[in-house]
Amino acid sequence: MSLPKIIFALLGAGLACCGPAAAGDPIVIGVLTDMSGVYADFNGRGLVRAVEIAVREHGGTVLGRPVRVESVDPQGKADNALTAARQWIDRDHAPVLLESVNSVAAIALQKLTEEKKTLFFSFSGTSALTNEACSPYGIQYVWNNYAMSGGAGKSETRPGEKWFFVTADYTFGKTLEEETRKVVEARGAKVVGVVRHPLGTADFSSYLLQAQAAGAQVLALANAGRDTQNAVLQATEFGLPAAGIRVQPLLMFDTDVRGIGLKNAQGTHFVTSFYWDQNDQARSFSKTFFEAHQAMPSMNQAGAYSATLQYLRAVEAIGTLDPDAVRMELGKMRIDDAFVSGGTIQPNGNMLHDLSLMAVKSTIESTGPWDIAKLVRRIPGADVYQPLAESTCRFLAH
Repeated sequence: MSLPKIIFALLGAGLACCGPAAAGDPIVIGVLTDMSGVYADFNGRGLVRAVEIAVREHGGTVLGRPVRVESVDPQGKADNALTAARQWIDRDHAPVLLESVNSVAAIALQKLTEEKKTLFFSFSGTSALTNEACSPYGIQYVWNNYAMSGGAGKSETRPGEKWFFVTADYTFGKTLEEETRKVVEARGAKVVGVVRHPLGTADFSSYLLQAQAAGAQVLALANAGRDTQNAVLQATEFGLPAAGIRVQPLLMFDTDVRGIGLKNAQGTHFVTSFYWDQNDQARSFSKTFFEAHQAMPSMNQAGAYSATLQYLRAVEAIGTLDPDAVRMELGKMRIDDAFVSGGTIQPNGNMLHDLSLMAVKSTIESTGPWDIAKLVRRIPGADVYQPLAESTCRFLAH
């Protein structure tokens, strides 16, 4: 039996041992995050540390009970994620789960947490979470494919351009490609090709050659993490930017810029929900995070901090863990913290907030290892997130 299977078997063995939680028992927050795969850099142990920072900032307790953070790396597998989630809910009576694994796991977990009436914050990208797979208890907090496609597509598309997509071959990549395609074609660009690659691809050379052969002017990367890093690095090595082909990541994290290096990434535009240097609050949180993790927080990590903090504040404000009451309170709140200013959680679970279009600094502009980007402009959330009237969420009244 593999180590992950042994771990999950041991976790599952405790399910039948425990009765209802006592009043003084710890309140468990369960965190499911990629700690070993292609998305580990911007999720990983740092995402767990961000949750822990939020718990400490809140005082370590809520409703007079200690708060305990539990975490699992599901190894990218939805079944593993579901096993851990059921354990936390059934054995530990966890009232809230946070997920940053992948879109397939996110959809499965959102279905489970709806059945179990458990609050669920997701940091994965599929827009299905606020549409056909929506849940009364699910909140998509940091970003989604609809917003990222709108941010990059509306900001970066020029009429008549030829776009070529290199897409991760699963739900996240396909929906990011599909939604970006709609935006760029509506703005007068033409899609001249699409190729799909497996998650964790090391060699992008054949895809880059296909883009060149198609006469692409924009290489659109509908992938993330180390896949994005490899694609950008190899595009630079193949001379695509030097030949006038713009490399356009549709989702890029600070950790990706660091992995690629300023020399190869300088000038690249990307859309983000958070940058560590965006204001005084962000800098203060990021300093604390750096002390714990030796890196500045990604938008997912900062979002996990924010979601945890706002959840604890909502519980404290209404004096109960009841999921319906907490979800209602979260929907009333204006979210202001180190991550976001003026955020609101909509009825379909989308957390509406502004985004930022950033440009990677040149090696000359940068003053330190994490001074990697500068603001091009703010993007109002209402301009890029899906209008509520267009959501196919089944419990919305249209």
